[in-house]
Amino acid sequence: MATQYEVEHNVEFSEPRRSGRRVDMASFFSLLNQLSEPSGDQTPQHNPHATPTPVDTAALFHLLQDQLQTLHTTAPSADNREFLESLIASIEDDIHDPPTRLRGVSQEFVDALDRVNRKTLDQDDDCAICKVPYLEDEYCLVVELPCKGGHQFDLECVGPWLRSKGTCPMCREEMGRKKEVPVVEDDGEEDQDMMYA
Repeated sequence: MATQYEVEHNVEFSEPRRSGRRVDMASFFSLLNQLSEPSGDQTPQHNPHATPTPVDTAALFHLLQDQLQTLHTTAPSADNREFLESLIASIEDDIHDPPTRLRGVSQEFVDALDRVNRKTLDQDDDCAICKVPYLEDEYCLVVELPCKGGHQFDLECVGPWLRSKGTCPMCREEMGRKKEVPVVEDDGEEDQDMMYA
């Protein structure tokens, strides 16, 4: 099965591509595909009333937590270790009290995230999750989240978090919600002028 990375770059690696501290999320995505609700182009489940069981949902979060703990053991800095600990702790709540429905975003949302042009990245820019500098990867695939902070991550690192949690890992702003159009309050002076014209 081709990874998101291989699909995006139209490449196929003969051996699994692992650089730096990246982790293998194949088991996570396999379980996620079993648990997630089908979108428009997917075949619906045989039982339309089937919902993930708490055990299945907890197992999904446990897989994500395990991969983050793997990164935590080799964290290159105290800041990265603390950041990963906050993500791990957030997932702990979902393991002990699994939601009845995954709050994550759809794969379509992840696929539509803004890609960051390689030319705009600095040599020391890195992913907050894996801490691998983006430009060390010949085919880096960096996305910018639609949060107020415009946080950037490797797609491979942030994809599992977004699919399961649905928030920005940095600021925890919810993703996938429709943007609200700000309501401009009118002082009413124009309306009064028009009434008497």
